[in-house]
Amino acid sequence: MQTVSPIDLAQVLSSGQSHRLVDVRDPWEFDLCRIAGSENIPMGELLGRLDSLSKEDPIVVICHHGMRSQQVAAYLDSLGYSNIMNLEGGVDAWSRVVDPEMPQY
Repeated sequence: MQTVSPIDLAQVLSSGQSHRLVDVRDPWEFDLCRIAGSENIPMGELLGRLDSLSKEDPIVVICHHGMRSQQVAAYLDSLGYSNIMNLEGGVDAWSRVVDPEMPQY
C-alpha cells in the first residue's frame, strides 16, 4: 500500500491518468463534500462490494482525515489488490491544500 498527498493526487488527476477514487465515508459525509469523480463505497459496505473492484486497477482510497481509508487500503492490500493508495489527510487535507472552495466539516 502506498500513500499519496493531495497535491500529488491533483497532479495525477489533472494529467489525465485513470485512477478509481473510492470514498469510504458514510453517505451523509459524502453528500457534504467530495472529490470530483469519486464514488462512495462506505467502509461498512466494502465487503459486499469487493467484486466491483479490480485487483489491478489503480485505486485511491479516501475518507475524512485518512484514518479509515488507511485501514481499508491496508485491508485491500492484504487481499492482493496491487495498486492501492491512501489519500494522506483525506478530504480535509484536500480542501485545505487543493480545493479551498470545498466545504469542510
